[in-house]
Amino acid sequence: MTTNSPASSSDSQAFQLLDARIQRWIWREGWTALRDAQEKAIPALIDADRDVIVAAATAAGKTEAAFFPILTHMLRHEPDIGSVLYIGPLKALINDQWGRLSDLCESLDIPVVAWHGDIAASKKHRFVKDSRGVLLITPESLEALFVRRGSAMPGLMSRLRYVVIDELHAFIGSERGKQLQSLLHRLERTVGRRLPLVGLSATLGDMGLAASFLRPDGVDSVELIVAKSGGQELKVLIKGYVEKPPRVEEDPNIEDPEMEDLVKGCTLEVAEQLYKALRGSNNLVFPNSRRQVEIYADLLRRACERNNIPNEFWPHHGSLSKEFREEAERALKDGTKPATAICTTTLELGIDIGSVKSVCQIGPPPSVASLRQRLGRSGRRKGEPAILRGYCIEPELTSKSGLSDCLREGLVQSIAMVRLLIRGWFEPPRVDGLHASTLVQQILSVIAERGGATAAELWATLVKDGAFSNITRDDFVLLLCHLGDKQLLIQDSSGLLLHGELGEKLANHYEFYAAFASDEEFRIVCDGRMLGSLPVSHPLVPSQRIIFGGRRWRVIDVDSEKKIIVVAPDKGGAPPAFDGGACMVHDVVRQEMRQVLMEADPVPFLDAGAAALLNEAREFYQLADLSNNWLFNKGNDVVLLTWRGDWVNDGLVMLLAHVGLSATNEGVALTVSGISSDRLSDALADIAELPAPDPIQVLAEAKNLLREKWDWALPEPLLRGAFASLHLDLIGAQTVAQALSSP
Repeated sequence: MTTNSPASSSDSQAFQLLDARIQRWIWREGWTALRDAQEKAIPALIDADRDVIVAAATAAGKTEAAFFPILTHMLRHEPDIGSVLYIGPLKALINDQWGRLSDLCESLDIPVVAWHGDIAASKKHRFVKDSRGVLLITPESLEALFVRRGSAMPGLMSRLRYVVIDELHAFIGSERGKQLQSLLHRLERTVGRRLPLVGLSATLGDMGLAASFLRPDGVDSVELIVAKSGGQELKVLIKGYVEKPPRVEEDPNIEDPEMEDLVKGCTLEVAEQLYKALRGSNNLVFPNSRRQVEIYADLLRRACERNNIPNEFWPHHGSLSKEFREEAERALKDGTKPATAICTTTLELGIDIGSVKSVCQIGPPPSVASLRQRLGRSGRRKGEPAILRGYCIEPELTSKSGLSDCLREGLVQSIAMVRLLIRGWFEPPRVDGLHASTLVQQILSVIAERGGATAAELWATLVKDGAFSNITRDDFVLLLCHLGDKQLLIQDSSGLLLHGELGEKLANHYEFYAAFASDEEFRIVCDGRMLGSLPVSHPLVPSQRIIFGGRRWRVIDVDSEKKIIVVAPDKGGAPPAFDGGACMVHDVVRQEMRQVLMEADPVPFLDAGAAALLNEAREFYQLADLSNNWLFNKGNDVVLLTWRGDWVNDGLVMLLAHVGLSATNEGVALTVSGISSDRLSDALADIAELPAPDPIQVLAEAKNLLREKWDWALPEPLLRGAFASLHLDLIGAQTVAQALSSP
């Protein structure tokens, strides 16, 4: 990767600003120049007088860009160097940064302390005893400090000079991000002054969103440093495959079938191609589920065994033990032997695993932003290109194939995402969510920190001047009353709010500190028999249809607390092979998909198999006249083409349910069951004429709204409003209805 920086450190004005001991460390490391991000960040950060975001690609030196000037500032105040708080999203990243910063700080006599659940209490006690140096911590451990050491926090943080938030983009728009915003606000109230906040981030399409997240009440004062990209070369190849049955289905006479006989033929073809392309180098492979990680890792390991070579392929996902994950990380970082990790999103963030030759994506990536993050791992050595290998499996078409399969939706989505990546577009995070679940946690946390709080104090700390400013006073009062009904809060005779019996129990449990819920799957049950389980990302109402196990099912009942969906077989047509997965797709991606299908020019980064599949999709698009047709019959159903993202599509499903129709979001289109096209047109006209959609009414029949950790504690109106703010675009859905129903 080309580095845009001065010819030598002696020519650099930024270098001259650093403490002499840091300059000597840079020389000892053999650096000949500072990187672009470091040149710009040093003068901005060195005086601790502003908030700064440093945005750059993976491995662009963001950590040093922040800590060279921060440590210089601390050394100016010797012997009272004070402290700096580094907040990272992962324990593994904390451990990684501890090793990275300890090497630098040891020569400066500045302590570096890692603080999370896996760190021994004796090491943490060093910082409690002498709160100087660099404290590396997760949001959950910072929450625990407030809850368990609330009275000590003013003294513990009194010498704080900076707060650094790493991987800032990973927090924006999430429950964990809202928790972090609240903790930062509480931290400043604790020390009684404004702290310089430093965000380290991958570049976002709109860096203003990162600034408004970091400093909601002073976005214009945040200095944005976006490093030059360096002009890295990108090589892309997407290979296409047609689905094939397992060998054992084609030859039932196979005795003692092995793994290779039991998996689908196309999966075996992809595994064989991966083995051929990746042998002898370091790579990352991203299938779209943990189950697929295990399948491909096993197939590739077995291939090594058959060829009598040491294993080069390692699984890595969140369900594996820490030891297994670290084994894969060590193999990648070792550098002396080739290693490829078959992984989930666990290796997207900035854990140092060294450079990899290529990144492989099986099926469409979760998002363009995620694809960019993954690709940042490749081509980090000077002069090497970043390499992206895509593998798309499409079903064999039959007379019963539906719209999604005929449009080769998975392949076309992959193409659209790569084109958007090349153009530099990434999904902007959704920042207008209510995050009422996390507000419940923060109410209990503040009460624990202070030994009790009045309603007015909670309002002032968390809502009026805090992170939850979009919560109305009426909703806040309703929430406090409901928390009392749930035995989470009680009020004493003086008006002080304290933990209720259940609140005390939950706040004293170690799981309290995390604001987010672990991924949970719903069990699918038919006639008392469990069919399996799957994550359900779309809201459900009774009589709606879902796709599971290659079949359509009609929802009979949903038990959100027990995570059970009761279903019956549905007589609808064949379900699409590509169901969109659990990730929400943005409007811009779906519109780019339509553009891909409308064009005739070949896509340069497809192999012959993928190009043939795309040509089939384009021919279908033209024959069906989908540039003009947006609604057509399919058996007893009507297919409604929206070409919009999942927030809009899910919103339209709920609005259709509100006017009495049952619809399913199936990607580029909705399937509305058991009606005529005329009836659907009338329903869209009714939706178009509704007053501004009220989520409390629209979601009255929705059953699986308990998504976030504390949703169970919310009053029903606030639950529906919070869900809609995070998962639906009802206004966008009504706009679609208006456009489709207009003459």
